[in-house]
Amino acid sequence: MDVMDPAEITIQLKSKPELVCIVRSAAETAALACKMDPKAAGQVKLAVTEALANVMNHGYKGAVDGPIWVKLTIEEKDNRCGLHIQIEDECQGVDLSKIKSRPLDEVRPGGLGVHIMQQIMDTVEYQQRPAGRGICLRMSKYTEAPEQTD
Repeated sequence: MDVMDPAEITIQLKSKPELVCIVRSAAETAALACKMDPKAAGQVKLAVTEALANVMNHGYKGAVDGPIWVKLTIEEKDNRCGLHIQIEDECQGVDLSKIKSRPLDEVRPGGLGVHIMQQIMDTVEYQQRPAGRGICLRMSKYTEAPEQTD
């Protein structure tokens, strides 16, 4: 079994939209380091952008002083690479059962971030933070194991 120690990048930021570019860049770079093709890396960057937009717009309701913690973990195992993204916040009063995609036949701007994340990433999970304040979003994307040749 081929296993490497996971590589981690941790970023703490405030809920200022102008800081999203830092996390976008780090997520894309981590995806490329995980041997994803440029298209897949760009999709990961989009998923992270949507997640942060949801935290800032819906969770913090536009306030620019809310804390956000992002952890990117690259894990290689059995000739396969996984990029795990964890985004935590301290948003109040978010009902996890209401975090879902809107019906796609409703033609209107906005509301597709959750759908986009679910389409791009292999896993998307929300849970309350252990501290009881805020949400923890975990998303993962895996590269395919290379085909074995005889």
